[in-house]
Amino acid sequence: MRFLSLDVFRGMILVLMLIVNNPGDWGAVYAPLLHADWHGCTLTDLVFPFFLFIVGVAVPFALGRRKESGSSGMELYKKIFFRVLLIFGIGLALNGFPYYHFSTIRIPGVLQRIALVYGVIAVLYLKCSTRVLFYILVTLLLAYWFVLTQIPVPGYGYASLEPETNLGAWIDYSLLKGHLWSGSKTWDPEGLLSTLPAIGTGLLGIFAGNWLRRDGNPAEKINILFVTGGLCLLLGYFWDMVFPVNKKIWTSSFVLFTGGLALLTLATLTWLIDVRGYKKWTIHFVYFGMNSMMVFVGSGILARLLGIIRWNQGEKMVSLKGFLYSGLQATGLPTKITSFLFALVFAFLFYLLLKLMYHKKVFWKL
Repeated sequence: MRFLSLDVFRGMILVLMLIVNNPGDWGAVYAPLLHADWHGCTLTDLVFPFFLFIVGVAVPFALGRRKESGSSGMELYKKIFFRVLLIFGIGLALNGFPYYHFSTIRIPGVLQRIALVYGVIAVLYLKCSTRVLFYILVTLLLAYWFVLTQIPVPGYGYASLEPETNLGAWIDYSLLKGHLWSGSKTWDPEGLLSTLPAIGTGLLGIFAGNWLRRDGNPAEKINILFVTGGLCLLLGYFWDMVFPVNKKIWTSSFVLFTGGLALLTLATLTWLIDVRGYKKWTIHFVYFGMNSMMVFVGSGILARLLGIIRWNQGEKMVSLKGFLYSGLQATGLPTKITSFLFALVFAFLFYLLLKLMYHKKVFWKL
């Protein structure tokens, strides 16, 4: 069962992902298109939690009938497990591309976290009632807050929320040393411990998907989403005062704050598209939303190739990306503008490809 507003939401987030991941010059990027240095939240920090929220919304639409009919047997759990392995494996392959030094390949990653969160929330959805899922969400968020703020980190003797001295970083370095994010080598933004509250983001999506699948007045359902989103946003804002909003360690306040924004965004899109009937513009984002894996993998591979394809030009090596970007620099526009234009061109190339795939009915489904 397709839900147009959800496809559009997914597509919008993927377009934003392409733009923030592919500037012409990382030294010249507008602040909202960068992640927060540590505590805090920018537009870019919304991409990943919004996508995990969307994964959660999709679960009731994909599995709801099987759950309601009582036909969620072992075969369905095998499919979920296989999908988790496949997405996790694609994430590992993308991390290693194109050299594959298995002794140092990064094990955590965006697709790996998506796989794990999907697997857990899909099984929980099939096994548990909505009330139990709510209790699990509350327990996850409170337990994670307690663990990070109250349990001393071995070797330091105190609880910490700093990059290299928090408990999640200690666990990542202890278990995955040599296989962590190259930007730090001592901790990972998609690490093991912070995957637990990320499950909470997926559960918020399940609640939204469950509500939207119910029979009833669409306007009433949308009003509930708006109210719930506002409450989550407020709770996250106030919790930030003692447990700061932080994407890199996926704090509980970050779950509620970004979950609230995701609920408000989904409610707005559902109102515009399904209630008001403004649908003509949606197709441009549907191209992206219905081929999300192609966007993830294709953009990752292309970005890597643009950086590693090099040749001698005079006395220096020039990358394919540098060569292409120099054409924009030659316009004489300010550097941040040319850097942003490069990202827009990158996204537009995918738009053309995905439009062709959509009309040829070519979809990469897992």
